[in-house]
Amino acid sequence: MPSNSSRDGALLVLNSGSSSIKFTVFRIGGEGDDIVTLFSGQLTGIGTNAEFSVKDTAGVSLARESWADRDTGGVAPLLHDLIAWIRARLPDLPLLAAGHRVVHGGAGFHHPVRVTDRVLDELEALVPLAPLHQPQNVSAIRVLAESFGDLPQIACFDTAFHHSEPAVARTYGLPRVLSERGLMRYGFHGLSYEFIARHLGETLPEVAKGRVVVAHLGNGSSLCALKDGRSIDTTMGFSALEGVPMGTRSGSIDAGILLYLMRQMGMDADALEHLLYHECGLLGVSGISNDMRVLLESDRPEAREAVDLFCYHVAKEIGALSSALAGLDALVFTAGIGEHSAPVRSRICSYLGFLGITLDEAANDRGEASIAAPGSLPVYIIGTNEEFMIARHAVSVLNARNAA
Repeated sequence: MPSNSSRDGALLVLNSGSSSIKFTVFRIGGEGDDIVTLFSGQLTGIGTNAEFSVKDTAGVSLARESWADRDTGGVAPLLHDLIAWIRARLPDLPLLAAGHRVVHGGAGFHHPVRVTDRVLDELEALVPLAPLHQPQNVSAIRVLAESFGDLPQIACFDTAFHHSEPAVARTYGLPRVLSERGLMRYGFHGLSYEFIARHLGETLPEVAKGRVVVAHLGNGSSLCALKDGRSIDTTMGFSALEGVPMGTRSGSIDAGILLYLMRQMGMDADALEHLLYHECGLLGVSGISNDMRVLLESDRPEAREAVDLFCYHVAKEIGALSSALAGLDALVFTAGIGEHSAPVRSRICSYLGFLGITLDEAANDRGEASIAAPGSLPVYIIGTNEEFMIARHAVSVLNARNAA
């Protein structure tokens, strides 16, 4: 590790899942303010038939290889080979650190932290709060800690941005003893919302100071109410199931349905988990696909019903979050569907005339940055970049340590 942050180097950002790892490599220069994306890629099919692929910022393929022969000892050999590939690709640029997206920070982690043995143990203790995501996040960190112990690692949390929310927005109507055990609304997609808040502050400072609802719409979808760049409320809660229907997740449902499924259909916790995370949402309602593009192209009524359900509930949540903000000054669409699906944006906004929102349909079809009609409340499309946010946090943590 360099003695000061002014040394040029590379930063690896990892987003680790159950069967895939997405990564981005940044170049860091100057005092850490100069952060440039070099390339990004993924390891897919981990555990079955691993493949490695990477592209530069122009989308040109730098490598696409089968790593199936290395996929015999879990994720460890694959991460070893990934770092070896990066170092070979950048022989004159030392790898300074690794930043990780960690889904859950619980009640204790409000900010990014440098990983220590104690932090690792605390992250593992949070696995019950995010059993489908946290184990993979922690596993990647542990592998690098065991194999590259001198490489600083920084954990960045999807939940941290929402710690600014008032207690009334984070509390369920449960006995206090359960709330004190951590059964509360945490919220997710925080790194995405933090990026949007920062972008607004830099490009539209007057908007950033106001009341903004951000719709992060993708295979996993949520919305967030921002006031002066801080999270006031969000649609996901204790888990990533709450809120709007998603690609394969149910969104909010009556808890009585779960009791019915347990009592009348004999479903246990594992069966319920699989149903709610993998068989519901757009896929479940349509019976066709969890991909919004496929549904929009289909002429089947079930596809239309799934799209309509999604748009209705997103619009409904925009109204609810506007109430939490005591008004609305701007709406932002982001993430895969939010950034790229003009029909979905149009359908959602068709419900929002009462908030003073009218789209310029031509601008919406072209995917322009500002898509509101004259006289309408502002509506924007802003591309999110969680990886860049992680990189910024990692640099800040390294700088703070070096300055100490």
